[in-house]
Amino acid sequence: MREYSVFDIMGPVMIGPSSSHTAGAARLAKIARKIVDEDISEVEFVLYESFARTYRGHGTDKALVAGILGFDPDDEKLPHSFEIARQQGIKFKFTESDEESPHPNTVKMIITGKSGHKNSILGCSIGGGNVLLKEINGIEVEFTGEYETLITNHIDRPGIVANVTKIFADYKINIAFMRVYRHSKGDKAIMVIESDQKIPDAAKETIKNIDGILNAIIINPM
Repeated sequence: MREYSVFDIMGPVMIGPSSSHTAGAARLAKIARKIVDEDISEVEFVLYESFARTYRGHGTDKALVAGILGFDPDDEKLPHSFEIARQQGIKFKFTESDEESPHPNTVKMIITGKSGHKNSILGCSIGGGNVLLKEINGIEVEFTGEYETLITNHIDRPGIVANVTKIFADYKINIAFMRVYRHSKGDKAIMVIESDQKIPDAAKETIKNIDGILNAIIINPM
């Protein structure tokens, strides 16, 4: 039987009005900012179902932009996120989609970095400020951001997973959950490793030097 914390029952500390439409939205966008791993120049938010119908009235729009800026859901600057983003030269727009989505509160963030590189990240706000990341650049994934998380982009080839887990063992980092996703054999792949310990930057840098690893990032618990 699942144990429920007070945060599951009451929701998170946040700038209102809705834990699903505000706190969850801010967390999704903040995780997306980390995944992009560079300064952002532009973002398109594609909103689905409930998000698409209510994003203006529930402050989802401001929360998403706040997350892209790196703000937490309880940051007092959240209501002013539009102005702050414009001051920083970040362009943003909202698109309503009538396509089916994995959850009523779903957003796809198409983010362009200062380098010109684009990333597409899809996630859901599932209630109480909790979130679920579902897709990165067309590859299906599933993680919550509740744990210290290492995400790699790599080429699907033998030995890479073993090399990464060996580095975790060398640094005495416990793996709570681990999943590997790919388009197809030999194509680009994503590894998601969640830990109940802090993952040192030194471990990440060692992993980035593995042949076949394209990038590695750490997402701290949110």
